[in-house]
Amino acid sequence: MFERFTQDARSTVTGAVAEAHRVGAATVTEEHLLQALLDRGALDPLGVDRAAVTADLAAARRRGGMSRADEEALAGLGIDLTEIVSRVEETHGEGALASATPRRRTLGSSLRSALGRPEPESRHVPFTQGAKKVLEQSLRIALGRHDRHIATLHLLLALISRPGTAAEVLADHGVTYAAAEAGLAA
Repeated sequence: MFERFTQDARSTVTGAVAEAHRVGAATVTEEHLLQALLDRGALDPLGVDRAAVTADLAAARRRGGMSRADEEALAGLGIDLTEIVSRVEETHGEGALASATPRRRTLGSSLRSALGRPEPESRHVPFTQGAKKVLEQSLRIALGRHDRHIATLHLLLALISRPGTAAEVLADHGVTYAAAEAGLAA
């Protein structure tokens, strides 16, 4: 499937991996794909404020990746997510829920750490099931539109079409499926 990706779409996927590395994430998520689209300017033609979307993604990470729908479901059970985040951060520090899962340390990584050398960037970071579904959905969208290649538009449409934090953040900034198709279709 990756051979069908345009150079920009490939750069977005590799950018998502780089973003996961940058934040120390154990996996590549839909949010990393969205951040990579933002970083490459793919949403600029839609008038999206990169800083505001990035801030909203950071706020979602701070909530442990919980979407508003998750927050509302918990509220229906009498659980205040904001209160939980506050208490966890009070005990463990700000951004505790956004922290990456600890990586398994090897003798080599311990030695690199002791010598003050960073981990190599080649460390494999797997894609979450949701991120894989976005890539699969981008192929379906391209095929449905009779496009020969998968472009950043298809990745964006796939992110919008799947429920979750990325789609929620995009909707909050006026990026709908119809707006993305109209604004980015070439």
